[in-house]
Amino acid sequence: MARCLGRHALVLDITTADEDTLRAVMADLQQQWATSGITPVWRTPGQPGVTARVYADTRRTPARD
Repeated sequence: MARCLGRHALVLDITTADEDTLRAVMADLQQQWATSGITPVWRTPGQPGVTARVYADTRRTPARD
């Protein structure tokens, strides 16, 4: 699920089959946009997979070292 918080701000609830895949998706998003980073993962009883919430600013790219 995605929600728009403004012109360039998004809230993404990402659900995948397992935590490894979820962390890989969040890491890829961090390469594209400035994000809240890898957040805690939760499971919803009776639902398959794991979910995490990511906040993203699509105007900004992540800081480079």
